[in-house]
Amino acid sequence: MATQDGSEEVLMETEAKPKEAEPLGEDAEKSDAETTSHTDAGNATTQDSSISNGDDADDKQETVDLKIIWNKNKYDLKIPVDSAGAKLKERIHSLTGLPPAMQKVMYKGLLPEDKTLREIKITNGAKIMVVGSTINDVLAVNTPKEVIQQEVKAEENKKEPLCRQKERLPTVPLSGMFNKSGGKVRLTFKLEQDQLWIGTKERTEKVPMGSIKNVVSEPIEGHEDYHMMAFQLGPTEASQYWVYWVPAQFVDAIKDTVLGKWQYF
Repeated sequence: MATQDGSEEVLMETEAKPKEAEPLGEDAEKSDAETTSHTDAGNATTQDSSISNGDDADDKQETVDLKIIWNKNKYDLKIPVDSAGAKLKERIHSLTGLPPAMQKVMYKGLLPEDKTLREIKITNGAKIMVVGSTINDVLAVNTPKEVIQQEVKAEENKKEPLCRQKERLPTVPLSGMFNKSGGKVRLTFKLEQDQLWIGTKERTEKVPMGSIKNVVSEPIEGHEDYHMMAFQLGPTEASQYWVYWVPAQFVDAIKDTVLGKWQYF
């Protein structure tokens, strides 16, 4: 009710003032909501940060630790055990720079690309051998390799084939000779294998010609058409293998064949 002096209206306005505080409550709710939102965002950020990028995602799968050995270098690699051989080649490429197409990956034989590491029973600590050269390596050695091949061919030409030698060796084993024990000996020259086969009744010894240190001979007194010849099979003269009654016409050809003309003296 209104009074003459208006005091009741003042009282009503005074009593209504607490209701004006309601917007403050709404602001508080908004503040609480924003706090909750920031907290949720913070938790989301924390959760997101726990997710690793790239290959670290492998940690969520069962993995194996491997030792990759290539070109005398060793690399540690962790990879899911259910990865296929092709995937392993990709990971090796990232480590070494060696393209998968140029890799030969060995683990108890050539590693198949279509099977998983679990299927071929690769375990922790397994050593994986990798063979192959990068494209740059191939290009770098291309010219020197050609030069080396030319030099090798030149050296091979110095050791003439039997058909071009002045003193031809027979195309069949040279027989009718004896060793110092009196046993029969036959000599077979395997040029395609670069070997000298020294055959007796008991066995045939296949000697690489490159391992024969020297060949010496001298005529048999009173029988100059025949020589006794020694093949030095080791570092000292004690390792000489003596052959008697070698036809003289074959002596020079034998020395040239075994030692090469550049070593003959």
